[in-house]
Amino acid sequence: MQRYLVGGAVRDRLLGQPGGDRDWVVVGSTPEDMIRAGYLPVGKDFPVFLHPETKEEHALARTERKTAPGYHGFVFHAAPDVTLDQDLARRDFTINAIAQAEDGRLTDPFGGAADVEARVLRHVSPAFAEDPVRILRAARFLARFAPLGFTVAPETLALMRDMVAAGEVDHLVPERVWQELKKALEMPRPSAAIALLRECGALAKLLPEVDALYGVPQRPEYHPEVDTGVHVQMVMDMAARLAPGDALVGFCALTHDLGKALTPTDKLPRHIGHEHSGVRPLRAVCARYKLPSEYAAVAEICCREHLNVHRLAELRPDTVHELLSRCDAFRKPERVRQLALVCEADSRGRLGREDADYPSARLLVTLHAAAASVSAGHAVAKGLSGPAVGEWLRKARIEAIKAARASTPP
Repeated sequence: MQRYLVGGAVRDRLLGQPGGDRDWVVVGSTPEDMIRAGYLPVGKDFPVFLHPETKEEHALARTERKTAPGYHGFVFHAAPDVTLDQDLARRDFTINAIAQAEDGRLTDPFGGAADVEARVLRHVSPAFAEDPVRILRAARFLARFAPLGFTVAPETLALMRDMVAAGEVDHLVPERVWQELKKALEMPRPSAAIALLRECGALAKLLPEVDALYGVPQRPEYHPEVDTGVHVQMVMDMAARLAPGDALVGFCALTHDLGKALTPTDKLPRHIGHEHSGVRPLRAVCARYKLPSEYAAVAEICCREHLNVHRLAELRPDTVHELLSRCDAFRKPERVRQLALVCEADSRGRLGREDADYPSARLLVTLHAAAASVSAGHAVAKGLSGPAVGEWLRKARIEAIKAARASTPP
């Protein structure tokens, strides 16, 4: 029985990055051997065990064989005679197919260390094409590693295109697509994931509402980048910069401008009412991937209200109150921060505007805090009850917004 550290822990060490979970592969053992050694069995589809002390995952070396379309259509074989190289051969990318022995020696049969050095994401073998999830993983890894200079090998991109053309992406279940997309949105450069999915043809199948934004022009005086798809990529990356690791803010950034794809061609490059027309395709995305209700709700708020926040300084106090009420901001104050972040990312996600100030974000937070400082308890203390409480509360909050704005420097 020999065990080897594999996957991300080895890759990240070679990259000089802090490691996350440490996964191990065990060669020359059986499930019975593992249990006798005190390991706790946890694997459902194939033999995986938790170390009795560290609780780190240890999987028996295995091979896999494709038996049906999609990513569930595999038969696994784990036995003491499966070699380390055979186990590494079933992995997705060369940078993830490196093993480290307990004495520190590396086993690297597919040149993963060289690809780490060259900053290349390359598939291990043609078997990559058997699992459509690997397209999503490629996008997610690129979103993480693009800031380090990583690119996708041309032959890997070509293989991904062939997989899309063969219909492999059509077998992905919604929950798995969202799981991988969410992880990509948490990465430092989520635009790299969207760009790669588009380049291989998967974006048109998975997120046609986003794919439709590319080539749609915007007014150059407001959007020097012109192309709406490029703008959305810039907004995503700015959101990742302003709210690192926040997938909800990232999703709102991705979907805030879906209405621009629906603008009649004779109206371009203006997009009057796109904040309202974008709600329908946004709801379609949320329903398709069964998103959590809070993601759907906040994304719709950002889609519908982002232009109002951009011109917040021009809105009347009662209009600001209506905006906050539509967001349910008095019951869920965290939505104000989320909306402010997405709107700032939208404003700064434009060519030449990346470092511009965005006072509307601060003003939104200030006006909400002023309005929220007035509570129903104040009305009850005045002896009011029933509908009179709500009416007094509305007026008092509008006055609070008015006073806060008057005391806030432009």
